[in-house]
Amino acid sequence: MKIMSKSSNHLVIMAGGVGSRFWPMSTSERPKQFIDVLGVGKSLLQLTYERFSGFSPENIWVVTNQKYVELVHQQLPEIPYGNILQEPCRRNTAPCIAYVSWRIKSKDPKANVVVTPSDHIVTDVEEFRRIIKLCMDFTQDSDAIVTLGMKPNRPETGYGYIKADLSVSFLRQKKIFRVDKFKEKPNLETAQEYIKESDYFWNAGIFIWSVSTIVNAFRVYQPAIAKIFENLMPVYGTVDEQQMINAVYPECENISVDYAIMERVEEIFVCPADFGWSDLGTWGSLQMQTKHDLYGNTLIGEKIEMYESHNCVVHTLQQKQVVIQGLDNYIVAEKDGVLLICKLSEEQRIRQFSGEG
Repeated sequence: MKIMSKSSNHLVIMAGGVGSRFWPMSTSERPKQFIDVLGVGKSLLQLTYERFSGFSPENIWVVTNQKYVELVHQQLPEIPYGNILQEPCRRNTAPCIAYVSWRIKSKDPKANVVVTPSDHIVTDVEEFRRIIKLCMDFTQDSDAIVTLGMKPNRPETGYGYIKADLSVSFLRQKKIFRVDKFKEKPNLETAQEYIKESDYFWNAGIFIWSVSTIVNAFRVYQPAIAKIFENLMPVYGTVDEQQMINAVYPECENISVDYAIMERVEEIFVCPADFGWSDLGTWGSLQMQTKHDLYGNTLIGEKIEMYESHNCVVHTLQQKQVVIQGLDNYIVAEKDGVLLICKLSEEQRIRQFSGEG
């Protein structure tokens, strides 16, 4: 199944993150979205692009840091070079989304847009496409903002949650519900309470809206950011665009789209979904999402031998032979002359070890 390739449907891929918790595989020079994390011969960015088959390449936009533009172009040569939008500095997701929204509006004022991170994984791609199509059909004819809510299967403390009002659905679309509240990342006790209820979902950071809806939301709730990008309407798509973006982008507040828009806007809805999603934020989440051997080890690489070892994550895609004996619950990762051996229980310290956090 392809997502319907209506001429007004646009895809935005946010690809500016650093992924420092996946060091040494992910570095500031080549973050995890550009890496074959799963050992399948494709980067997370390429897998994201493939999930959205059916969109015209002219309607696919990637927002990334200036230093990664050539990486994006190498990995997604089908996308026009001018659709790779360059952030001169990191300012979180609200300025990123505002920039691409006004840029799309300048080209297609009736655009219907889905926004996705570049570094998540989805195991049931057909179900994913069905849900995206359902949501895009909903936002095409309304002023609604829709976010995807993943059905939780464990008390996860690394995700934000969405509380849905399941008492009311819509005649037009019975699978979409009004958002009651956004919840911050909880502690374990709170997360255990959430998953006992049927109306709490993980916030996947995937959004669907019409470009006019999101632009109007910025005008109302973030007028300073809106003014910056509204003023650039005459230069979008011209040779002056990048120079102007470089000049004004640092003025934007460093704020996430969740704080800036989602928690303030009234017409916001959630579509509960279950398609094997993970944000793949840590080595532990990679272990949860990949196949194991008989002893619970996740092995990504060609020449790995394990003896008397259990529940380890080993990621060695380069040509070295790796033999491990007697390790339980460890991360072993090697790339470009750097070898990490770290207890899984201590992985939150990896940013500190890398010097990039």
